[in-house]
Amino acid sequence: MSTSSVSKGCFVFKPSAKKKKKTTALSLEDHFLHACEGDENRELRFHLCHDLWDKIKTNTEALQDELNRNILDSLLDFTRKCSSTRRHSDWASQMRASEIPTAALVLGVNVPDHDMTFKSLSDLLQQSVTPHVASVQAKECGALKHLMKRVLERLMDTVVDDDDDEEEEEEAEQAGAPLNKAVHCSLGTLCAWYNAKTKKSNLGTPGKKRSSPASDDSQPPPVVIIFKDLEAFNPKVLQDFILICSRYVQRLPLMFIFGIATSPSTIQHMLPHSVSSLLCIELFQSLSCTQHLATVIDKLILTPQFPFKLNGKVMQVLISIFLYHDFSVRNFIKGIQLALLEHFHSQPLSVLCCKKEAALLNVMQLGHLDLERIRKLQSFKRYVEKQEAQEQVNLFTDDSHLKGVCQKLIKDLRKYHKNYYPILRCLHTLTSSLPRYPLGKQIRELHLICLEKNIWENEEYQSAMKLLKMMAKDQLIGLLQRCEEILRPVKSKKMNRALVQLEDLLAKFKQLDIAAEPPPPSVEDRITSPVKDLQKKTDLFQLQKALLEMNESRRSKKLSPFEALRNEALEFIDSLVKSHLSPPESQALNEVCYYASSATVRRHLNAAPRTSIQAALSSPYYYLQNERLQTADGLVSNAAPDICIVYKLHLECGRLINLYDWLEAYATVVSAAEGDEPGSDSFGKVDDVRHARFIRAVSELEFLGFIKSTKQKTDHVARLSWGGC
Repeated sequence: MSTSSVSKGCFVFKPSAKKKKKTTALSLEDHFLHACEGDENRELRFHLCHDLWDKIKTNTEALQDELNRNILDSLLDFTRKCSSTRRHSDWASQMRASEIPTAALVLGVNVPDHDMTFKSLSDLLQQSVTPHVASVQAKECGALKHLMKRVLERLMDTVVDDDDDEEEEEEAEQAGAPLNKAVHCSLGTLCAWYNAKTKKSNLGTPGKKRSSPASDDSQPPPVVIIFKDLEAFNPKVLQDFILICSRYVQRLPLMFIFGIATSPSTIQHMLPHSVSSLLCIELFQSLSCTQHLATVIDKLILTPQFPFKLNGKVMQVLISIFLYHDFSVRNFIKGIQLALLEHFHSQPLSVLCCKKEAALLNVMQLGHLDLERIRKLQSFKRYVEKQEAQEQVNLFTDDSHLKGVCQKLIKDLRKYHKNYYPILRCLHTLTSSLPRYPLGKQIRELHLICLEKNIWENEEYQSAMKLLKMMAKDQLIGLLQRCEEILRPVKSKKMNRALVQLEDLLAKFKQLDIAAEPPPPSVEDRITSPVKDLQKKTDLFQLQKALLEMNESRRSKKLSPFEALRNEALEFIDSLVKSHLSPPESQALNEVCYYASSATVRRHLNAAPRTSIQAALSSPYYYLQNERLQTADGLVSNAAPDICIVYKLHLECGRLINLYDWLEAYATVVSAAEGDEPGSDSFGKVDDVRHARFIRAVSELEFLGFIKSTKQKTDHVARLSWGGC
């Protein structure tokens, strides 16, 4: 846009928000292929990665919809109920009709996940209840007129007259874009538009049935306004908006939905009684984010459906970020996708991380370089060490023989995953019922233990087995029946054999009930009688002797049929654990499917801004790629940006920095960069330009938080950061 002026000046032209931004960024595929340049199978790796990415995304969205189904259905019922209440003529209904129906939807502190929930809610409302739905956020509604404008624009799908939009309208007219006639920004305009809409909808087209989300012709559809982040709204703006809406509630069937992240008491804190009394509020509580995460891990990670896996350290990083940062399931899934992309980018053998049939086919297409990479894998070396001498020679020299062995190892890895997860669920079913949860309350905790080492060598596992040996019959039978339900749908030969053995054990337990034997004395009864005798003996020697005799009697006492069968069942479970819950590192070629770089994931997802800023200021060459800036470690070139020079000089100072000394040191460095001779009069001289550059660099350091002004000395600043990056 051009302009003319008599005098020189600076003119600001706001860009139109409706213009589409032209992006020149490379696509994900271009980045991936460029980063893997030189690899023969890079395109195949990208397509495999992209397919898995899409599959994870699709499954996640379906899972989110399933988890939110109950709360969304409740909200839909509430909307229909509030809409039908307006039709009744009794006194109570009329009193409720004078209030604005409001759903307080408590979603939890996992704010990044709220967008998907509100999108699903808005779509469902438009499909089955009303076409008039508007969603607003606090960041776009700083003032009352902005809030009113956003609501009207999204309900009426038109341009709302506002002084701030004059420039946008002018640009749209110059571009020749079709522009609707602007309407006045008021609820009276919305009422007139709504009456015209509903009247037109009721009349409909002659000979055709009206198709509207509202099923009853006499029932006008409500106008739903969704406040996505209630806590972030300006309370005064919200109060004024509710007061204005309350005056139109008889003419306009309004309904509010408040998205709350913290507590329902937020409404009381933000709205005084005179305003909140105008609302008819009903509370809705969504699933907690920890329950959400448990379901996502169960469906996406603890399943053989996806060949890509995370090792224990990466899992721990993702769970720690979830628990100690944002509670966001969406960001947790983004972490999985990041690990997926990094795995296929950094591991050339990831072409084997796919479905079994495709992986077996890809093995036969591996080149000599890829086969050499397989020979260098630590898990493959351990496998080779267990083979005979001639087999070892064949594996390291014969490529065709190695391909056949790799196919067998890929099949074994798939079988390992197929058997691992059912046994993991069975063990969790048994141990999660124990007091104090020795192996964790959540299955993810048990999974992390199994990923790190042999779980049967863990002290908590051994204590859990001891507690299981003291479990009552009814409780143990119930847990074993749940294990039977877990194993039944698994299509695996080993799991089928385990299922048959478990059914035999359950049949034996039922036979014990049929046999009319007196119940064996409980552990409490057997312990109580010796304890009564011990209470009479106050001598320490006699007490120790009695305890030893009690221990010996327990060992020599003959087990009852139930105790013997209980031990047999637990020994069977223990054998399954030792057979199928070994760590993934024990499996050959596990590096093909498992991503293990936890440091990379932590660096991308849990970035440290201060460290990044210090690295940029200390080593500007790595960011600017200017050869003049390349220096030895610990030094900064005198040709570096001013802020880098000022930062380097401030590292040499103490707690308080003298501004004049700092300026003189800066001028000396800059003079050398500008080519001044050390003995000349201009060398190290502070002129107006250098003074201004220094002030700007110091202001930038203050903005970044490295220094601050101090009242101790007027010509000094205080240093705030210590230690390098």
